[in-house]
Amino acid sequence: MDRINTPDDIKRLSYKELNKLSNELRDFLIDIVSKTGGHLASNLGVIELTLALFYVFNFKKDRIVWDVGHQTYVYKILTGRRDRFHTLRKYEGISGFPKPTESEYDHFVTGHSSTSISAALGMARARDLKGEKHNVIAVIGDGALTGGMAFEALNDAGSSKTNLIVILNDNEMSISQNVGSLACYLSKIRTAPAYINLRDELESIIKKIPAVGGNLYKSAEKVKDGLKHLVVHGMLFEDLGFKYLGPIDGHNIEVLIEVLNRAKTIKGPVLIHVVTKKGRGYTHAEEKPDVFHGVDPFEIETGEKLSVKKMTYSKVFGEEIVKYAEKDNRVVAITAAMPDGTGLTEFSNRFPNRFFDVGIAEQHATTMAAGLAKEGFKPVFAVYSTFLQRAYDQVIHDICIQNLPVLLAIDRAGVVGEDGETHQGVFDLSYLRIIPNLTILSPKDLKEFRLMLQWCFKQDFPIAIRYPRGGDTDVLFDKYDDINLGKWETLLVGEEITILAAGKMVQHAYKAAIKLKEKGLDVGLINCRFVKPIDESKLNEIIKTSKYIYTVEDNVLYGGFGSSVNEYLLKHGYKGKVINIAYPDEFIPHGSVDILYKKYGLDTEGIYNTIIKNID
Repeated sequence: MDRINTPDDIKRLSYKELNKLSNELRDFLIDIVSKTGGHLASNLGVIELTLALFYVFNFKKDRIVWDVGHQTYVYKILTGRRDRFHTLRKYEGISGFPKPTESEYDHFVTGHSSTSISAALGMARARDLKGEKHNVIAVIGDGALTGGMAFEALNDAGSSKTNLIVILNDNEMSISQNVGSLACYLSKIRTAPAYINLRDELESIIKKIPAVGGNLYKSAEKVKDGLKHLVVHGMLFEDLGFKYLGPIDGHNIEVLIEVLNRAKTIKGPVLIHVVTKKGRGYTHAEEKPDVFHGVDPFEIETGEKLSVKKMTYSKVFGEEIVKYAEKDNRVVAITAAMPDGTGLTEFSNRFPNRFFDVGIAEQHATTMAAGLAKEGFKPVFAVYSTFLQRAYDQVIHDICIQNLPVLLAIDRAGVVGEDGETHQGVFDLSYLRIIPNLTILSPKDLKEFRLMLQWCFKQDFPIAIRYPRGGDTDVLFDKYDDINLGKWETLLVGEEITILAAGKMVQHAYKAAIKLKEKGLDVGLINCRFVKPIDESKLNEIIKTSKYIYTVEDNVLYGGFGSSVNEYLLKHGYKGKVINIAYPDEFIPHGSVDILYKKYGLDTEGIYNTIIKNID
């Protein structure tokens, strides 16, 4: 590794040296990620592929789009970021995903799934329009290929005849050496320049035969296609218009380089099927690739997390939905490839017939939930806030227009920390609040979350309940009013200053309010557990007495909870001062949640200081 200062240095290595480098990279990755946390298993699986790509292509000129982008750690290390790699996912450090503002080698932001082929095809068409000659590559995993957008792009790319290389990184299939060798051999024959030239010449000659040429060629094509279906893998891709190469051993650098070089010579779209093993080279990650997909800091020898286990919102959700499903056999749970992250593992074990993992297909999951609800079931779709964005039309069109009883369990709402801009769940209150028929709840803590879920399960209309990553702070509440539709909860009584807080921000606002009371200020705190509908009767009371109203939410400023309060106060002629505390109109960078709360004034001190500063 010490000899690799630029990607060009890789091209000068022998195959033996490349294999040695791959081993060093594995050790380096395991060491760093054990300290910083991050996506380990997927990155260990693409080391040889990444080295082969650098050996064959020049990514100062060529373009590459990595799907999801969580498997680009090796790519980052080899493009001048090795010395800063210890800052991975830390505030103002290296992002865990491709970021063009970070490096000229990062060509496109990717944090969500199934977008790479579309972006790469756009780049390839731009290249052709500008008359340029560089290569364009998309690297997509077999998991990401379950997303409908990937198939839309394959369909378009295959019919476009545009020069494009798509690498399918298949890290679930076990590889058979015999089948792999045969496939590589067939790929060589089918893609050899001599074969392609001969095929083109025969096509031209046959078509020129008077009267029968066209029909004869069509017959020959049918025979050829029939034989392909019998002996050639990847006919789905061939039928879509791609030249298929594979399956290829994704850990054999020599074979990878040979196939990548061959792909560069083929005109039109090419799909290379590469088989890799998640977690390769680290036993714990190989045995539990799901656990080491995204991992907190851990002990290398044992693979155990260093952090202390505590109760989280995801765990509470998992426990409550199992309890509810035991009582009501109409309850079904849906996830888009995130059963562990959303807390549905136990449900899937207990009720396998009522559990549906649809793959990375949030749009499909949402409309399928609507279909289940239409037929009398009680579907619960557990999804991260940032990924629900991908199914926005389906929430409106398929659930809410029909007023169907679907529960959207929105995990990782608010800032999630180290995954950064593409994963921060700070938009959901804004994009959901404007939808008719949808009720939105946000719990102040884990205990209230349980009470809310129990209430939600009994309702027969669309509900979204949004909750943060992780667990609670050290705030302990002794007050829990019954959950009633659209009703807020008074936690601290005060008239001159009123703080309206939603979700986890209630915990921060509570501590700030206590400090303000100790300073002698007349402060009241309201737990705005229903973001929609808002508690109009409570607001009418507040308008009569409060000179200052502050709203606090773990969401962007525009269009969220604070905006709904502003709209009501304006409509009813409120004459006092209103301050909204939320995230500004910008994408929130990566960094620990605590650092981000502090940066944007959403920690206890930030809320306290904002209130003090804005009191006349």
